[in-house]
Amino acid sequence: MALGFFALAIFLFITLDPDVSPSSTASASAASSEGVEVKITYGSVIKLMHEKTKFRLHSHDVPYGSGSGQQSIVRPEPGTSAKQGDTIKSGTIIRLQHMRTRKWLHSHLHASPISGNLEVSCFGGENDSDTGDYWRLLIEGSGKTWKQDQRIRLQHIDTSGYLHSHDKKYSRIAGGQQEVCGVREKRAENIWLAAEGVYLPVNEGKQAE
Repeated sequence: MALGFFALAIFLFITLDPDVSPSSTASASAASSEGVEVKITYGSVIKLMHEKTKFRLHSHDVPYGSGSGQQSIVRPEPGTSAKQGDTIKSGTIIRLQHMRTRKWLHSHLHASPISGNLEVSCFGGENDSDTGDYWRLLIEGSGKTWKQDQRIRLQHIDTSGYLHSHDKKYSRIAGGQQEVCGVREKRAENIWLAAEGVYLPVNEGKQAE
């Protein structure tokens, strides 16, 4: 029990938040128009939406009790030739950086607080990232390149757990919000979509379908 509370003190707390306020929707506009297919590129700022519940991935700074926002920046795996504006194909290893705190979406073998699955948190910093921050993008269906509103899974490299949520909610710390965790089985509850965001233009020659 003590270990679980220590983990919450050093990581940013990850939950799902409904994000239904008009001001929130207006502040994150997609760079697209009706009927235009938008590809997600490295450097794009997105909100990840849980398909089943329509809640957005959200981070809380537990020690201070304040929400720390929902937008994540899509980054490549270190050491690759990928650069800002490149499209992202299914099977690619990516990192998601929390825009405000610069910490990384992270998982490891510690148990999550409610369900006892794999804990998911935000950890590290701009120049402090390890393999616990690596996620494999897996596109559902026939698409090969990540696009807005496309159904995806994110599988954690170190633990093989899929980014997951469920209808169990916190009563304290982040009251009323859903737990985010990792599970090793493919389920309907680990499907996500890139919702609102700022999508960067695609680099020339990087528009593979």
